[in-house]
Amino acid sequence: MPEKFVASLSSYRASGVFNPWRDIDLQHDLDDQGPEVRRRQLLNYLQERIGVADTLLCAEAIGYQGGHFSGIPMTSERLLLGGLQHKNLYPEMVFQKISPRRTSREDLKAQGFTEPTATIVWGFLADQGIDPRRVILWNAFPWHPYHPDKGLLSNRTPKDDELVSGHKVLLQLLKIGEFKQVVAVGEKSALQLQQLGITATKVRHPANGGAGKFRGQMLELLRGTRWNT
Repeated sequence: MPEKFVASLSSYRASGVFNPWRDIDLQHDLDDQGPEVRRRQLLNYLQERIGVADTLLCAEAIGYQGGHFSGIPMTSERLLLGGLQHKNLYPEMVFQKISPRRTSREDLKAQGFTEPTATIVWGFLADQGIDPRRVILWNAFPWHPYHPDKGLLSNRTPKDDELVSGHKVLLQLLKIGEFKQVVAVGEKSALQLQQLGITATKVRHPANGGAGKFRGQMLELLRGTRWNT
């Protein structure tokens, strides 16, 4: 089931959108194996969670500091490479059956790219002792939208027509995941889930000074939901 899902995800192509599981970042990828590595890493991430995870944590879109190079939503390459162990974040939290690999050039970021939102989200799970396999991190638009005039190391808000393509993927994931609860990270993600008729609890996005409120709202959710069981 995850194999077909990842294959479907890899087929998307659009102007101004980088598909980590299909496209080679000619400027920043270490070599031409980037898409294959990112597919394998996403597949292992999902294989360890489908049928186990009871919660989907859904943000808006992949960013260049996170899934663009790691291949996994809200997950940085630096976490995979062991560069966040001082924050009690370890590669085996993400997957265990394969060895993580970087896909970005080493001269860009020696320890790999790191994304503040990813560190905050993974850090919350670690701090609260939540089994990371009980949660799947995802995006309403699962690919990386960028500004063509600024290049691939930039982020932008997905367009309405792009979001429709993301909806199809999100519905597929909800079907195979059979989650007990869905958490929308940020207003934009909450709106997309609402448009699809998906019941979700909204929490503050941790970016732009929202980390404290995100943690507080997630703690309230933790106290009153199935995560306590």
